[in-house]
Amino acid sequence: MSADTHHDHGHAQGAHGHDPHDNAHGHGHSSEGAHGSRKDYLIGFVLSVILTAIPFGLVMSGVIADPRITAGIIMVFALVQIVVHMIYFLHMNAKSEQGWTLMALIFTIIVLTICLAGSMWVMYHMNLNMMPNMGGDASAM
Repeated sequence: MSADTHHDHGHAQGAHGHDPHDNAHGHGHSSEGAHGSRKDYLIGFVLSVILTAIPFGLVMSGVIADPRITAGIIMVFALVQIVVHMIYFLHMNAKSEQGWTLMALIFTIIVLTICLAGSMWVMYHMNLNMMPNMGGDASAM
């Protein structure tokens, strides 16, 4: 056996002399910005379904009589679901991309605050300013 065939083991070398099996994707990514595994995506999906089903069940069953408390609970579930999406689908953690995670988190909090506060403001004022005779009967007009 020659020395060349002993070290080769049947693996093909890539165009740059690197073994393509060193990295699963062959892109040269480090472990800092690693893509999620199938298990991570599955966990994120299951958590997202649960975090959607619980508020849906609360609203549809009418378990909580006060709509303000129900809206607050839904907002809390929405916040938790955003964090789940950021961790399991956007792969944000303390190690990724040297500080961009913090900037993305701050931006997400600002956008989320604007969206939630704006939505609550619009819904409140639409309910307040609805005409009293708009009970769904179009023939009354």
